Amino acid sequence: MRALLAAFAALLALLPAPVLAWGDYAHRQTARVAEANVSPQVRARVRALLAREKDLGTPRCPLTTLEGASVWADCVRSEGWRWGYTAAWHYRTAPICEAFNARGNCPGGNCVTAQIARAHRILADERLPAPVRLEALAFMVHFAGDVHMPLHSGDNEDRGGNDREADYGIKPGLNLHSIWDGPLAERAISDPADPVVRRYSAAERADLSGGKPDDWGRESWEIARSFVYPTAFDSDNVCAAPLPEKTALSQDDIARGVPIARRRVVQAGLRIADLLDSAFAPGPLVPDEPRRRRE
Repeated sequence: MRALLAAFAALLALLPAPVLAWGDYAHRQTARVAEANVSPQVRARVRALLAREKDLGTPRCPLTTLEGASVWADCVRSEGWRWGYTAAWHYRTAPICEAFNARGNCPGGNCVTAQIARAHRILADERLPAPVRLEALAFMVHFAGDVHMPLHSGDNEDRGGNDREADYGIKPGLNLHSIWDGPLAERAISDPADPVVRRYSAAERADLSGGKPDDWGRESWEIARSFVYPTAFDSDNVCAAPLPEKTALSQDDIARGVPIARRRVVQAGLRIADLLDSAFAPGPLVPDEPRRRRE
């Protein structure tokens, strides 16, 4: 029996490890950055909402911490019969070979930027029931992460890179979207000597945060247009001709992408902190929406 168990363990070690993606690792890091950069009062109000988790009726998808909130929207989406209508809320892709259209690809507000603003407005409305605001909190935290991943905004007729097979260094069989979603983001924020989770100074926050959801989406689109696709396909003009269905990122490509991915994760975390501050504390809102106060 011991020999059998040892052989089974050895076999498992040969299998590819699951990739930690924006759907897990990077999303959780954005939540930890946010939590480290809000006031104790805001953290307490977030915890008070999280205490109402059972009222949402999503036992398979825990929502007891801000980290849990950062991945909840991906978790519930697996129950398509109940949450399938939220699928389009995770992205707002725009063609990189056309002029950026801030109003495009968001029919009826069903896109990531519109849903960040909507969720923020609901969260800030203290007249609404706590479970409604808790759901909005979870959507807002997750979508504010999604909009910072370049291929949730930039597209070249390939569903944000999902249809472009790409090798990641010596690892084959991925696609361009999954690389930026997973191993590249994980590598970018995993240096123990330079942790992303910490309290950022006012000067750092001034440099890294600010803006509104539409601005964040445009930033991601620009990164996809000027860096992600040109780097992946070794071309200064990826719009001149159809791109091949398969490519590969070299170690140099990956090294140049790491600081960009890292900056986007930190920006997402600090902007989530801004959203939480403005929803729970007096002051101007980040999305340009009116705030309903307690009567």
